[in-house]
Amino acid sequence: MKAETPPDLSIIIVSWNASDYLRECLQSIREEGLSGKIEVIVVDNASDDNSVGMVKEQFPETVLLCNSENLGFAKANNLGINVCQGRYIALVNSDVHILNGCLRTLVEFLEGHASVGLVGPFIIGADGRQQLSCRAAPTLWNMTCRALALDSIFPKSGLFNRYFMGDWDHASTASVDILSGCFWLTSRFALDSVGVLDESFFIYGEDMDWCKRFHDAGWDVVFIPQAKAIHYGGASSSNSPTRFFVEKQKADLQYWRKHHPGLPSALYSIIAVCHHSIRVLGYSIKTIAYRGRGIKPWYKVRRSAACLATLFGHATH
Repeated sequence: MKAETPPDLSIIIVSWNASDYLRECLQSIREEGLSGKIEVIVVDNASDDNSVGMVKEQFPETVLLCNSENLGFAKANNLGINVCQGRYIALVNSDVHILNGCLRTLVEFLEGHASVGLVGPFIIGADGRQQLSCRAAPTLWNMTCRALALDSIFPKSGLFNRYFMGDWDHASTASVDILSGCFWLTSRFALDSVGVLDESFFIYGEDMDWCKRFHDAGWDVVFIPQAKAIHYGGASSSNSPTRFFVEKQKADLQYWRKHHPGLPSALYSIIAVCHHSIRVLGYSIKTIAYRGRGIKPWYKVRRSAACLATLFGHATH
């Protein structure tokens, strides 16, 4: 019996309580009409909405992996990676709508550039505006600029807003330090040389970590604006916004401790404490000043206060 030909592209989607977004994501893949053999894998992180039933009923061609608990973003993606067969592998968030030609453009770019290991598209938000889906590696300087809001005061400055690459229009293909984890595409060969996602990152931080590991392994990481997708954002994190905000802070701290241990990590922790302290104070003043005008930034006070508690908790361990 002749062996079955492996797929050209495997698309892995991790989902948690995002049925409507997931349906749109899967439909957008179906409508792209890619040539070659395509494999779509959905990894469900113990959703209690109708995600699993929806996939089984409306997208029976999809490989469905159901976890009995929420394993987090990295571990769930790794489950998909471990079973997929494609020569190219895309990791796509459940709240992404892939626009026509996007996947084809990304695959063709990798095929034509042997030194490139990871690519990502131009990301459009739900409001129709560009999302900043690539950024510079975190440094003590650009984290200080974030803490003091210098990146907001001088958004176009390469000095003060280097982290979000404010001096670049994001309209040209470019090598970048970090691509957002909402949409990645890599080759099997590159992935085998770098390894899967670090499962110690539950959610957030794995994008910084994986991109750094690609760079460390000698691969280029490239932003390709000709490929486009819509990312609605917050499909899962909106279910518990303060918790996910704290998880992001924990992941940032974890990244620094892994890649910049010792004094740099300690200095980052101090910067992070300043960052959230400034925001607790600033948003508290804003809430009081604008009381009765429909502006209620108390949730921002609460989430930064929760991050401070987390940072001080880590400092005592």
